[in-house]
Order: sequence, then structure tokens, then C-alpha cells
Amino acid sequence: MTTNIEKLRKEMAKKEIPAMLVSQIDNVRWATGFTGSNGFLLLTPTDQRFVTDSRYTLQAKEQVPGVRVEIYHSSVDSNAFLAQQAADMGLKKVGFEADAVTYAAHRKLSEKFEGAELVAVENLFPDLRVVKTPNEIETARRACKLADACFDHVRRMIQIGVSEFDIGLEIEFFFRRNGADLAFEPIVVSGERSARPHGRASEKKLERGDFLTLDFGGKLDGYCSDVTRTIVVGEASDRHRDLYDAVSRSQLAALDAMKPGVKAADVDRISREAMGDYAQYFGHGLGHGLGKVVHDSGRMSSTSETVLAKDQIWTVEPGSYIPGFGGVRIEDDVVVTDDGIEILTHAPKEMLILG
Repeated sequence: MTTNIEKLRKEMAKKEIPAMLVSQIDNVRWATGFTGSNGFLLLTPTDQRFVTDSRYTLQAKEQVPGVRVEIYHSSVDSNAFLAQQAADMGLKKVGFEADAVTYAAHRKLSEKFEGAELVAVENLFPDLRVVKTPNEIETARRACKLADACFDHVRRMIQIGVSEFDIGLEIEFFFRRNGADLAFEPIVVSGERSARPHGRASEKKLERGDFLTLDFGGKLDGYCSDVTRTIVVGEASDRHRDLYDAVSRSQLAALDAMKPGVKAADVDRISREAMGDYAQYFGHGLGHGLGKVVHDSGRMSSTSETVLAKDQIWTVEPGSYIPGFGGVRIEDDVVVTDDGIEILTHAPKEMLILG
């Protein structure tokens, strides 16, 4: 049984939730370690059942040890099967994730849970997921080390005439050759296209004077890394250097401000102030939580209500994107410590001119 299940039980006790149906797959993965696409957890203070379909019979028993596994087949309605499991456990009141279950899904579930009251539970998982266990942090540390190695590998192919698409493929091949999955589809954008924060790789070939932004990460043993570096191809102008320096200042100021008790919104503000005039082109939040999913619980933005705490893992990724010219983003993964942060990603951050 996982440590996260016990964390969930303690939070349920605080909120006086007698039983919980966990159905949002990211929360199921966090609680159980199951990596399939379909699964449910029924949890009480003394009992637990994991429910999935027959595609995952063997996988569930391997990945969810210490928890009773119940399997249903395609001919069985999943809601009816869950209701039967709840009845077998003697559950009379069952919480569900109010921020993840749609109205239609709740209606269908209620039709089957005739003998139990379904109770909406809000904000149960965000605070739990944002703080990591020592094992989660160590696994993330290894995922970040692999991302650093990926950057070291792929930078060797950056030269005039190479396509964005080929660089993206090489990033994917590197992670898969080293036993990891992609945390997300790599972002590879160059020249004017680097002003697209989430642009997809294209057949565009690198040209002299291009910014090249690489945003990538691997998922190793279930935990993600997420790193961004921006490179200049061939030759850098004063404008390249000025924009890069502004984003670099922004990131360093944010990293320096991070410690337990600091508001995430204040870190976001500090980063924008340090960027100066280029902050007008900084349209997204400063960062997000990182864990089993690349956008885990927690946001670092001007509207965030999160307060930094020990053992949270964050991305810190200021960027500035000028239409018609290009953009720069610099991103590291960090874990909050007792009195500051530990930076988990160590790929070079000085402005590199390659090709």
C-alpha cells in the first residue's frame, strides 16, 4: 500500500469523510501508482479496493500491491460495478471529487448508488499532491538528471539546416532509449516561431540568427521532468542578448525568492519586475507543480493562492515572446527545502550560440 494512500486517509479524517471514491485518473495514479488509463479507488479508514477493467488485470495486481483488486469486463456497467463494491464494503456515505466529476457522470453514478449517499468533496487532492514524499523527490531528481543528459545529447545536432522536426524526434528517441516515456510532446520552435510558447515542431530548418527554444521532459518511473532552454543559432545580435539577459534576470530573481512561507503570487511578481520592459511579452504564469503529471497541483501566477512549503516541486519558467522576432524561455525544476530550494535541473543556462 502506498504512502500516498495513507496521506489521503489522514486528510479524509480531518475533513470527516467516511469513504471516498477516487475516479479522476491523475488522482488515482497519485494515490496508487497505477499507470493505466482506467481505474478507481474506493477508500475508507480501514478498507480499500482498486477497480479497473479486464485490460489491466495483470498490471493492476503488479502496480497496486496490498490493495484488493476488483476487475470488471466490457459487458458490465462500470458504475453498477462500483456501486456493488461500495455495497459489499457497507458504505452508506461516499465522497466524490466535485472538481473532477461532471454533472452527467454524477447523474449516472447516482442512479446506481441507490443505497449510498454521494457527497461532493472539494479541494481534497490539490494540497495533498503538491507536497511530495522523499521517494517522490528522489524519483523526480533522477528524471531531471535524464533531462539534463538529453539536452547535452541533442545540443550536438543543433546547426544551420537541421529541422525542428528532426530535433524533436531525437529528443523522443533519447528518452525512449533510456527507459523513459515522454512527459509531453517536445516543443521545438525557432526563429519567429520561437514567439509561440507552446508551438509544435515543424519542418522549418534552423537559420543563422534564430532563437531556438527546446521545452521537453521525460517520465521516469512515473515521475516527470520539464526543462526549457533557448539557444541562438549561428550568431547573436545585441537584441538577442538583451532579451535573453532580461529573461535570465527574471528567472534568477524568482529562484532567489523561493522559500517556505513565501506566496507563489509574490514570486511571480518578483520575476516580472526583474524582467523589466520585456515583461509586457510575458503572458503565462511563472510555473506549476510537477509530479506524476507534468502539470501537477499548484500554480505560480499572479492569481495563485498557494504558499510555498517544504517538499513542493515546481517549474520556474519565465519567458518573453516578441511577435515577428522570437522568444526566450528558461525553465528549471526545483524542490523547496527548509530554507530555500534545490535546483534539480542543471543544463547550462548561459546564452549558448551553437551551429
